[in-house]
Amino acid sequence: MIRRTCWTLVSLFVVVTSSRGTLAENPGRRESMPPVLLQMMRDDAVHEELKLSDSQIGQVETALRQVDGDWFLSRNFPADKQAAKVSELTVVLDQSLRSILDETQLQRRRQLERQALGTRMVLREDVREGLELTEGQISRFRATFAKTRRETAAIQADLKEKKLEPAAAQQKLNSLRQAEQESVVGALTDVQRGRLGSLTGPTFDFSQVRRSLPSAPEFSADGMTWIQGGPVKLDDLRGKVVAVHFYAYQCINCIQNLPHYSAWHDDYESDGLVVIGIQSPETASERNPNRVAAAVKEKQIRYPVALDLDMTNWKAWGTTMWPSVYLVDKKGYVRKWWYGEMNWQGTEGEKQMRQTIEMLLAED
Repeated sequence: MIRRTCWTLVSLFVVVTSSRGTLAENPGRRESMPPVLLQMMRDDAVHEELKLSDSQIGQVETALRQVDGDWFLSRNFPADKQAAKVSELTVVLDQSLRSILDETQLQRRRQLERQALGTRMVLREDVREGLELTEGQISRFRATFAKTRRETAAIQADLKEKKLEPAAAQQKLNSLRQAEQESVVGALTDVQRGRLGSLTGPTFDFSQVRRSLPSAPEFSADGMTWIQGGPVKLDDLRGKVVAVHFYAYQCINCIQNLPHYSAWHDDYESDGLVVIGIQSPETASERNPNRVAAAVKEKQIRYPVALDLDMTNWKAWGTTMWPSVYLVDKKGYVRKWWYGEMNWQGTEGEKQMRQTIEMLLAED
């Protein structure tokens, strides 16, 4: 049985130091801003830079969990709807942070947001006002960013079609970013350039940022039957690295991945990895607990497995295809996912996921 698959890792949220994830070019829309506030506020390095107390960190984490569920699901929205949802959630988080951070911390937080946006910070209202940008300058910036999006899309298409090697594609992307920066800075007056420093503050090394994705949704018990090893709650697994995979036992693409999950369990369980399988049925037989249990035994699966009969957890995680696997770090944040067969046609997906597992296990 062949199911719909995705054979490359899809990163649906923009990393603060890259230009990936911008919306498709649409001359009638305004520039969409990356969700940098949602991304950066969950990371230890940012907490340290802002000099947050333990109490403040706890309050920030609570605030993040109030927006993370909707943010995680928004990755499947059409571009314009996703941008609107991200904007809405950013406002909610900003309001929460205003009651948690003191004025000095809030000022530094804004500086970090501007730095994270890079050249696109010139489209923020506070930056426009601080630099006293003209409409002519704004129009020039928008044209520059549109050009970057078009050329980035062309490079990504060439890479996908194997017309470009990854190293050559990266070099072209670096050149694009450099050209964009030179264009934006060149459009500023000397006075405006002089004001940039106060708007961005001391340079922060965003390469330190490790967490930029939402917290993992807690498992719902609605329609959930644990076939073996359960019940399990993610909150009880803090301090562990967790691999959560969604599958259907008759799915050929899922069957191809099952040995990898079992190997992770065998190789890393003693180091702190917990593998959890969520059987998400598509066919009638996949809804039968006895048949699911028999398939678990046949495949010699030794880690916890649950039958998500009502697809409640499938929906909560925003999963759209069989198989899917997510890696969750020791603090409960999603760090990476893979859709489809990990080693499809020579793709080194399993190797990449192993490398991430080992990195997450090594973290404090």
